[in-house]
Amino acid sequence: MQPADLHTAVPAAPILVFLPDSGASLHVTAPPHDDEPRVLGLGLMQRTIMVAGRAGYRQFYFLARDQSAPPGVAPIASWGALATALAPHQPGPLIITRATVLAESEWLERPSEMQIDPATWAAVPRRVVTLAGAALPHALAALDADGGAYSLAAVEDRLTRRFGTPAKISVSSAPMVVASSADVDVAERRLLRGLVKDTDGFMARHIERPISLQIVRHLAPTAITPNQITLFSVIIGLLGAPFFLSTLWPWQTVGALLFLVHSILDGCDGELARLRFQQTRFGGVIDYWGDNVVHIATFACMAVGWSMSIGEAWPLLLGAAAALGSLGSACLVYWRVMRPKDDTGPLFTSVSTAPDRRLARLLDAASRRDFIYLVLILALFGKSNWFLVLASVGAPIFFFLLVFIAARERFAKRQAAYGT
Repeated sequence: MQPADLHTAVPAAPILVFLPDSGASLHVTAPPHDDEPRVLGLGLMQRTIMVAGRAGYRQFYFLARDQSAPPGVAPIASWGALATALAPHQPGPLIITRATVLAESEWLERPSEMQIDPATWAAVPRRVVTLAGAALPHALAALDADGGAYSLAAVEDRLTRRFGTPAKISVSSAPMVVASSADVDVAERRLLRGLVKDTDGFMARHIERPISLQIVRHLAPTAITPNQITLFSVIIGLLGAPFFLSTLWPWQTVGALLFLVHSILDGCDGELARLRFQQTRFGGVIDYWGDNVVHIATFACMAVGWSMSIGEAWPLLLGAAAALGSLGSACLVYWRVMRPKDDTGPLFTSVSTAPDRRLARLLDAASRRDFIYLVLILALFGKSNWFLVLASVGAPIFFFLLVFIAARERFAKRQAAYGT
């Protein structure tokens, strides 16, 4: 993030101003800002700037009489200086917050999206204040008068006297102020809880996700990258596949446990990428195809091991059906759903371009990896080949249902194009 330029503005883009937090025991506002607390590997304001950048913010200011500011934030000595900087342009909404507020997308997105009457203002008390761009000349003049307002409490007091009681910014939970070292632990847990997906299966939500989040919590301050975790996860999965060549339950159990470890680590890469804002298209691609390579290798080893144990070739046909069904589904989903996406969000979110349809929801649920626990249970009895039977039937059916969804969506687009 490059330092903001006081003389350059993007019209209508929201503007963020950080205020010193004199009540905090953390030295997050004192120059030279080198001791700013780090929450999961990033400083408080650094994280806020990155979250705000994703939400469309383009200008960031830090209000300080001595004009000190952390990297990436333009210093302003007074509200009058901000008014002068914004005067040549048509500014967007102005959001004012404390430097110690924990960055979360909801409270950054909601104020910038609100339609605020120029004669009013809105707030999450003692946390966030927002003003419409049209109100800034009068509001900034009120904030700059009589020595200026340099705390959020003083800002709210002056705006109340100037505009009256604020409208309420509706957020699901009040933004958290990280005011002491003890708050850092709470803030980290809060951010980690935000990584849990609504699409997680039951076992993933209650077993894998709690483990992966704790792993990520320890990895966040390190130099380990999400792509390194992805590659390590794939290696673990591929190391587990040959254990299914055996019909003995101890070896199959080792393979199933390594398969489970692969699944847990596979959740870590995306979590770390979201926490550090290191999501890339390349990372999404290797994560997606790495998973499928592990699945296909596991099916192949199950088939070969079963075939060798009974001296018959027909289990290889089951392995081929499971592997080809998985590969066909992976290619179809990548080509139709993932390939056209840009780099602004997660690459894989659903097997369909219309995920709200009932059949798409069912297939999304079927694609979750709770099946790994069935593999583990069967492996404890040396019966992982039973899972291969299920996969040899389920994978081709899954593929043909995806083809049906693709054909239906293509037909719907043609109807829409011709207005029928």
